[in-house]
Amino acid sequence: MTRYLAGRLLGLVTVLLVTSVVVFAAVHLAPGDPVSFLLHGRPATPEAIAALRAQYHLDDPLPVQYAKWLGGVLHGDFGRSAQFHQDVGSLIGSRLPGTAVLVGYAALLVAVLGVTAGVLAALRPGAVDRTVLLGTGVATATPSFVSAIALVSLFSVQLGWFPGPGGTPEGFTDRVHHLTLPAFALAITFAGMLARVTRSAMLDEMGREHVEVARARGVAGGSVVRRHVLRNALGPIVTVGGTMLAGLLISTSIVETAFNVSGIGSLLVQSVTAKDFAVVQAITLLSVTAFVVVNLVVDLLAPLVDPRLSVHGEASR
Repeated sequence: MTRYLAGRLLGLVTVLLVTSVVVFAAVHLAPGDPVSFLLHGRPATPEAIAALRAQYHLDDPLPVQYAKWLGGVLHGDFGRSAQFHQDVGSLIGSRLPGTAVLVGYAALLVAVLGVTAGVLAALRPGAVDRTVLLGTGVATATPSFVSAIALVSLFSVQLGWFPGPGGTPEGFTDRVHHLTLPAFALAITFAGMLARVTRSAMLDEMGREHVEVARARGVAGGSVVRRHVLRNALGPIVTVGGTMLAGLLISTSIVETAFNVSGIGSLLVQSVTAKDFAVVQAITLLSVTAFVVVNLVVDLLAPLVDPRLSVHGEASR
């Protein structure tokens, strides 16, 4: 286990290092100059432009800029936002709670809707199974922005059940009410994918010999499903679900922008538009870190969920 953890942590550091190089180079090689945004279209003397470039280290060679930026990141300093004129760390920290609540809400919906629909499809062949397959097929093929438009049009504009984009919620209950439509828009696609994975895993386990033996011995159907089918199917469900949790964080940009949610995703879109290099680099690096860490946690939890797996993800003998 120690050797496995050491190897995974080394791989995590390597991935983050490579990602930091790619993100830094991609952002700085993109067309456009952030100085033009800082000036807001106003004319400036060459001296003023040079002072701005020096202030944000834009006049240094790219390797020097990267070394300074990486050194700051290792000390918890992600730089200063050119758009908001404040430290990137505090800026992201102020937006993080909104994204965390949205992702947590959406993850709960994905788990409940996806697993429930998958179990029903596996246990009810025929009309129910075909309906679930049709519904999940539509869900997985529907982009988040399309879901957002449809949900706002139906439940906010026509029915008036939920508030539209924008607004300032007051208290936890009001906040959950405001985030319901964004959470559903974010969760629909992932719930459809998890439902299909759950259905497939359940059907595989239902065909196992020990399940047939349990049924032949007269064990109650509900007990067979809980103890022998669903329990053994949790391995792939948890693995795919963990990957989807990281995917939810990455997919918040579209939903937060569509519903005007003040979170990390909408901040990323604003920063890309404004060529706010420091914010884009920080959010991208944090997103990749979250994705890799979640995958590591899922790999460590997999043997606990399914004892037939070793920490290396292979069936134990």
